[in-house]
Amino acid sequence: MPRDIDRDEAWRLLEGGAQLVEVLPSSEYEEDHLPGAINLPLTKLDRQAEGLLDRNRPVMVYCWDIA
Repeated sequence: MPRDIDRDEAWRLLEGGAQLVEVLPSSEYEEDHLPGAINLPLTKLDRQAEGLLDRNRPVMVYCWDIA
């Protein structure tokens, strides 16, 4: 179930093996992304998530948008 988390919980989840997914378009991801993040553009999330993500590990989804 999706929920907001704070920075401390994000670090705890990452240290525990969570997957970090950035949903930015590929061009923006290539320009700058969080270390270790998987690029899964929002427009492809439904189609590609099953093949890229491990269902047995938590998933954190991140998108930074200044708009």
